[in-house]
Amino acid sequence: MTEIAKAYEPGQIEQKWYRFWMEHGYFTPKVDRKKKPFVIIMPPPNVTGELHLGHALTATLEDIMVRWHRMKGEPTLWLPGVDHAGIATQVVVEQRLAEEGLDRHKLGREKFIERVWEWVKKSRQSITSQHQRLGASCDWTRERFTLDEGPSRAVRTAFVRLYNKGLIYRGERIINWCPRCQTALSDLEVQHKDVTGNLYYLRYPTADGDGFVTVATTRPETYLGDTAVAVNPEDKRFEHLIGKKVVLPVIERVIPIITDSAVDPTFGTGAVKITPGHDPVDFEMSERQRLPVINILNPDGTMNEQAGHYAGLDRFTCRQKVLADFEKAGLLEKIEPHHHSVGHCDRCQTMIEPEVSKQWFVKVSPLAAAAIKAVIGGRIDIVPERFTKVYLNWMENIRDWCISRQLWWGHRIPVWYCQKCGELTVAVDEPSTCSHCGSKDIVQDPDVLDTWFSSALWPHSTLGWPEDTGDLRYFYPTSVMETGYDILFFWVARMIMMGLEDTGDIPFHTVYLHGLIRDEKGEKMSKMRGNVLNPTDAIEEYGTDALRFAVTTGTSPGNDINIGPHRLETGRNFANKMWNAARFVFQSLEAKPIESGALAQLAVKRPGPIEDRWILSRLNHLVSNVDELMSNFQFGEAERQIHDFFWGEFCDWYIEIAKIRLSRSDSSPLSVLDFVLETTLCLLHPFMPFITEELWQSLKQRLPEGSLDSASIIIAPYPVADKKFINPEAELAMESVIEIIRSIRNARAEHKVAASKWIEARVYADKLQTAISSQSEAIETLAKARPLAVLGRNQRRAKDEKALVLVLKEAEVVLPWAGMVDLATERQRLEGEISTVEKEIDRLEQRLKDAAFVAKAPAAVVDKERGKLQAGKDKLLRLKQELAQLS
Repeated sequence: MTEIAKAYEPGQIEQKWYRFWMEHGYFTPKVDRKKKPFVIIMPPPNVTGELHLGHALTATLEDIMVRWHRMKGEPTLWLPGVDHAGIATQVVVEQRLAEEGLDRHKLGREKFIERVWEWVKKSRQSITSQHQRLGASCDWTRERFTLDEGPSRAVRTAFVRLYNKGLIYRGERIINWCPRCQTALSDLEVQHKDVTGNLYYLRYPTADGDGFVTVATTRPETYLGDTAVAVNPEDKRFEHLIGKKVVLPVIERVIPIITDSAVDPTFGTGAVKITPGHDPVDFEMSERQRLPVINILNPDGTMNEQAGHYAGLDRFTCRQKVLADFEKAGLLEKIEPHHHSVGHCDRCQTMIEPEVSKQWFVKVSPLAAAAIKAVIGGRIDIVPERFTKVYLNWMENIRDWCISRQLWWGHRIPVWYCQKCGELTVAVDEPSTCSHCGSKDIVQDPDVLDTWFSSALWPHSTLGWPEDTGDLRYFYPTSVMETGYDILFFWVARMIMMGLEDTGDIPFHTVYLHGLIRDEKGEKMSKMRGNVLNPTDAIEEYGTDALRFAVTTGTSPGNDINIGPHRLETGRNFANKMWNAARFVFQSLEAKPIESGALAQLAVKRPGPIEDRWILSRLNHLVSNVDELMSNFQFGEAERQIHDFFWGEFCDWYIEIAKIRLSRSDSSPLSVLDFVLETTLCLLHPFMPFITEELWQSLKQRLPEGSLDSASIIIAPYPVADKKFINPEAELAMESVIEIIRSIRNARAEHKVAASKWIEARVYADKLQTAISSQSEAIETLAKARPLAVLGRNQRRAKDEKALVLVLKEAEVVLPWAGMVDLATERQRLEGEISTVEKEIDRLEQRLKDAAFVAKAPAAVVDKERGKLQAGKDKLLRLKQELAQLS
């Protein structure tokens, strides 16, 4: 039998048990065709570095589900993996190259890709190690990477299938362009920020020399790409100008004045410049009006040859030069401050440029229709339910998805261009000749696919699709997709669309969305704010189980979580409480081992001490509640209830009462102590796996052989409630006993009675007199009350007795002042406290009578003051009652 240490040291047990679980293959499911499996495919972290606290939350929530279902006897698969994260990883590696004075163009594509693979190898090792430290019970034998051969073939297959159906096409459209990353971005990869800029009013002279038209713009440099000026056809102010032409200053381009109903007459002057090459609305207008499209930018954000003598200037330098030239010519009418939303690259925060570019797109509407139907029809549930409306709103207004990226790292687009006939060859396997003319002179498209394209296939590509594998047949559709609500559109919606398209079935039955992690003040965590918590550092200081407890307990789906040292300390304190309680049970079992069969007696409801019946009833209520909460994805509330039961009812009350019985050599509480401890450890295991395994194994060593059949708690049966243990009478009685003890303790504290001093107490009760009397020893010991008498309510006390009377729900407690306090000193204390409270009440009443304060102060402040006033009045009433009792 291994001796249990006095203090819990998580660092000494965590790695030991993770190795044990791995060596015994507990994370790899055994396929049983008679059972429905529970499956989670891990959202793959980006190989851009280490895991952050958000990953710790994701891993913990998923591990809770996985461990729970595994203990319920279901074949359980949690498939881990990592994402190549095209643009994000390329940016990170390019930053490191810059530190060496290099860039990817100097290295060349092949050498650059080699450097990225070096980075990826290190990052993957770090991510795997961190997941294991978090206790993630993933099936590492099935680990996947988005650039593995299997997922890569799935990507090519999906692309070719969509292309052949006409759902992937190449065309010129307005896209979001990042000059820093030099790649197209999808709409979801653009972060819009509210900025204070300017609205510039530019005058365009008419070609006939009769005057000018004034247009307003936030980007004056884009006038170099203007191909028309447009007005609303209903705007009478410009009737005389329709059909005329204007001349763009400096570059001398002549463009027409046209009408279009899309023009907002209230913006600027009502006449707007049309720049089809750099504005999505203008591009759509150019297609209606058949206007030419001019792109004035190079990929790096400098002006190209279309900008005339501005060519080569940075876009913002060009802006200033254009404004100076207009002002010099007397054509800059005015400048007004203007607040507007500007798109920025989500990865590097560079201001993006809308521009026309030839890119690859997915025609999303046909795919979205099926994905909408799957949610509306109830085949897929979104938790919390409020995000269903958000999902449907976005899907019903979805736009075509730009999937090509001008990067080197990622899935190369499986399209080859024939240099002879100009046709395209689209193929899963690399072709040697053109599929149209047979020429060998073919060149692959240099671009790669958007990272989210491969991620959209993740639930089925990881299980072997497009091959008809055993894993795909058994584990697909998966059970739950757990992720943050911030990537509902980025990822979840696309997985649903592509899962239905590729397999004909939904990818998962439930979408569970967790909130974002914020600091203790509710602020978003960022390195700039200095409030980032590193999960590895937290594990080193507090232990893994404390971290898992901190990020999950008391939380609910879809709501943000505030995390700081206090929550981590709470988690560590709970782990220490568990450890100390278990040590007491172990020491008790060592002193008098349980006989074989003693545990089995608990399976039959039997008369016994009321506290035994009470704790077993409370335990089974807890088991029932936890099962319902877990089934409804309320993991934080389930964990809170287990914590409150273990700390409050089991440790603070049952163990303390059991100590009294054990001190007189009564071994009857041992089987109950063991049963409650073992059941609670099993309930807690999905949440806090390491400490529960350690304590469960230690408990197993101290029980008769065969008492705990499983080799590990990870595969022990999850507790199931037994209704025959539910005992409302025992619960009512013990609630009253606990209330009596608490009331006496509170009175002692309030009146500053020395902890070592015994005080007299009398308890008056009706129907619970017998039950309370059976707990006299516990009340005496835990309330430090002796002599103690438990009497019927008909045995009334003397009316002139000087005593503190505590009226409770099911009883009345009388504490004679004599022997508890010095009456004169207590009277003086109460009178002084009454005076202080009366002054505070008067101050608050005067403030709340001040009409100016009530009118000007925030409502929350006024409500707070009113709350203080009511609390003061309640306290004053209580103090006066106590003073009266002294007399």
